[in-house]
Parts: sequence; structure tokens; C-alpha cells
Amino acid sequence: MTNPTGRSVTANMSLTIDGRYHGPGGPGDLGAIVPYATTEVARGHLTRIWQTATTALLGRRNAEGFLGYWTPVAEDDDADPRDRGYAKWLVGTEKVVLSTTLTEPPWERTRVVNAPAADVVTELKATGQGDILVNNSASVIKALLSADLLDRMYLLICPEITGGGQRLFDDGIPASKWTLTYQETGELGEMALVYDRAR
Repeated sequence: MTNPTGRSVTANMSLTIDGRYHGPGGPGDLGAIVPYATTEVARGHLTRIWQTATTALLGRRNAEGFLGYWTPVAEDDDADPRDRGYAKWLVGTEKVVLSTTLTEPPWERTRVVNAPAADVVTELKATGQGDILVNNSASVIKALLSADLLDRMYLLICPEITGGGQRLFDDGIPASKWTLTYQETGELGEMALVYDRAR
């Protein structure tokens, strides 16, 4: 498949050792993730994910949650500069939100699309420049893994096992091979990993 614009599709996700992005209590059960989200390694990882991206692709739940959290950070002079850098990028960049229920964009510079993730990504790759970043939207990442449309994965592995909760890598996704292109381990045992799709 040719890609005339050269745009890559990247995804970022924080996972426990047992591959879960939240605990058994549901989407709000982030007790195994949150303690590692503000470490030096995690903040360096956060900076890495957006530096080449010009489009943020989000599911509805993350789009609504990110709005409340990151918008004030972009204007907070006391915020960590790496957090503020990401927040300013997110507020200022093109955002595409996948939703079957939203009718109005939740942010400026945002459009809501009711279409399969694979179709939206194929359209985005055909125009524009810069990477397309799927940030912490597991349903979108899963759909793109199933369609083999992800080029890079940024993973923050948190050294805990929850024993329950949703896994990112479900049974039934197509087999694929990835090359480790970056790794860093933090003082708490968290690991920032970057994998590129080996095609």
C-alpha cells in the first residue's frame, strides 16, 4: 500500500505487566497506572509521543476526559514544562474524535466523525503532513491493530498486576512483528518502550 504523504500512525498507551489499561473496577480504576504517570521517564515519554504528530485521533471518552484535564494545564505557569508542552500541543493541534453519539465537537480545532477508525485513518493518511497520534484511546488502537494500520506504539509499562480489567491486546487480533527502537527504565520500575511495525 503506498502512502503518498508519508504520514505514520502512532499510538500511546499505559499498561500494567498483565497488559491491562485499567483495573477490575472499570475505566476509572487507574490505581496501577497513575503512580507512574508523573515520573521522569513517563514525562520524557509524554514529550516523545507528540513531537512529530500533527493530528490527535481520539475516542469519545478520552476526548471528553482530556478536555477537562489538559486545557487548564496548557495555561498553568506552575505545571511541569513537559506536561504543559503536551497540553499546548493537544489544545492547538487538529483533533479528530470518533463517536456515534457526539453531535458537537468538544474542543476547538476538533471535528467529530461517525465512521470506522480504519476508514478515518486511511483518509487522514491521504492528506496533510505529520504523524497521526492515537493517545490512550484503547478502542481506536484495537481497531487499528485489527486493520494493521499502526506504524508505531509508545508503551509505558507499569510494574503492577491488576488481575482484572480490560486488556489492550485481545485474542483474535492479527499476528504482527514489531522492532524495539527505544527503551528506558525508571526508578519505580516503569518502562517506556517504543516499537515500530516491522513490515
